[in-house]
Amino acid sequence: MPNNDQYKQGLLFAFAAYIMWGVAPIYFKALVGIGVVDILLHRVIWSFAFILLVILLVTGFSKIKKLFKDRKRLSLLGITSIIIAFNWLLFIWAVNNDHMLDASLGYYINPLLNVVLGTLFLGERLRKLQWVAVAIAFAAVMVEVISFGSIPWISLALASSFGVYGLMRKKINIDAISGLFVETLFLLPFALIYLLVIDSSSLELLTGDWAITLLIISAGVVTTLPLLAFSAAAIRIPLSTLGFIQYIGPSLMLLLAVFFYGEEFQIQKAFTFGLIWMALIVYTSDSVKHGIKQRKLRKSES
Repeated sequence: MPNNDQYKQGLLFAFAAYIMWGVAPIYFKALVGIGVVDILLHRVIWSFAFILLVILLVTGFSKIKKLFKDRKRLSLLGITSIIIAFNWLLFIWAVNNDHMLDASLGYYINPLLNVVLGTLFLGERLRKLQWVAVAIAFAAVMVEVISFGSIPWISLALASSFGVYGLMRKKINIDAISGLFVETLFLLPFALIYLLVIDSSSLELLTGDWAITLLIISAGVVTTLPLLAFSAAAIRIPLSTLGFIQYIGPSLMLLLAVFFYGEEFQIQKAFTFGLIWMALIVYTSDSVKHGIKQRKLRKSES
């Protein structure tokens, strides 16, 4: 179990990550008209550049050098780089093709998957009220699934890819900056080959309108900051706790989709939204009570 300071830091990182992810569709909507693959490749290149700058100015390369001597972790990071690239690609496509509500549903499903992964692979356990919260959240997601009348593949693919990514990053247990540096480094050659050899027209995005150029370069910051915060949170707090905080992201996406981008919001979505927040209230209140109880117990023992 993490100590109290680590837990508080993890919570702050988690809230920061999911707020940034929740408003990220605003950025990608601004890039409508640019190919999804082009956006993904520029995300990779400028994310690598931003992380490299952070390492040069802040952390240095000592941890990176040690990491390159660990073949097992490098291999696992090669796998996570593919998983997160797929997640990025699908998310960009969903947002820019008016499927933001589907993306929101995917990130509602993801915490449920995180709970399952945490209990199966990490030995995490939930208390009774927390399982009640899981059941309420599951019921909320099922309302959405049934209302589709078919399998919501976009939602399920986003949920599963990010759930597995989170689990693997927690198992790898390396600092956020080093991990992301290696992941983008794995993807960088593919991005450069595509842009320089296969379809060089994508580079013209950097020589046209200055506003578009600035948006493209900003992909590094938009991509990297929430991932850094998420990775830092994942090694400090239980995956199940991280999963429930994630509801902030899809909630913001849901509000953006309906009130800013005009996607249809049917009655069952309002019902789902209410159930999700009910689950959050149950889970959070139980966590707060448990935290108070634990602090009192530690004081009495000391």
